[in-house]
Amino acid sequence: MSTDTWFTFFALLTVGANAATLVLWAVALAALVNDRIHARWARARDVLGEIGLTVAALVAVVATAGSLYLSEGAHLVPCELCWYQRIAMYPLAVVLVVAVARRDWNVRPYALTLALAGPVISIYHYVVERFPDLELGATCDPNNPCSITLIWKFHYVSIPFMALSAFALVATVLVAARRPDPWVDTPTRDD
Repeated sequence: MSTDTWFTFFALLTVGANAATLVLWAVALAALVNDRIHARWARARDVLGEIGLTVAALVAVVATAGSLYLSEGAHLVPCELCWYQRIAMYPLAVVLVVAVARRDWNVRPYALTLALAGPVISIYHYVVERFPDLELGATCDPNNPCSITLIWKFHYVSIPFMALSAFALVATVLVAARRPDPWVDTPTRDD
């Protein structure tokens, strides 16, 4: 597959992540004013409580793999802000995979810290791509400036937007999921 085909594939994954994030937030907000939607939202939160860690881990792992492909497969040199986003995403993927293996929802505050710090950098990077004059001081290497847009798909998807979308979906899933009750469905010696 050509690199442009991969870029389009990553952009389509980004659009899917955006759609999933928007749907989750729209249903959550609608649940505040509609009892029928509230009941469905409660069921959705229960389902996310069962599969949410896996979904969040999958999103973070795919984002990490995509990031590695962009630098190692497509030979795009990451700028300084890209590295900062990687600093949040790569450990997020590892932490969530370990949490899935252990079925450990206690990871939520740590994962959310990374999933909420990353978008701050992504948003700034996206703005700098659109408006290079807003780059603060000497943040980026003049030979590899953060203002260069290496990928531009669908008139809005760039590399920092891809990262932002992954962070947003991971954070949304982790916030929306109702943590499973550890005392329910736990086998006992009397069963």
